[in-house]
Amino acid sequence: MWRVVSVKPLPGYRLRVSFSDGVQGEVDLSGRLFGPVFEPLKDPGLFEQVGIDEFGVVCWPNGADLAPDALYETLAGAAR
Repeated sequence: MWRVVSVKPLPGYRLRVSFSDGVQGEVDLSGRLFGPVFEPLKDPGLFEQVGIDEFGVVCWPNGADLAPDALYETLAGAAR
């Protein structure tokens, strides 16, 4: 499993994500913020509270999180 080592919120509901092996890039979540857990992230103040938990998972205080393996595949695939 890949570990996220840094995450930074960007304008337009995007994230700058870096992994422990050096893979990095931007992920656009603007079209994916729906449902009971992700809908609240449309509040820019909450979206900007993104962090990384002890397992290297991108997460927010409301319990929303993003699977590192899916993020990795998205970013590694974009780099090819």
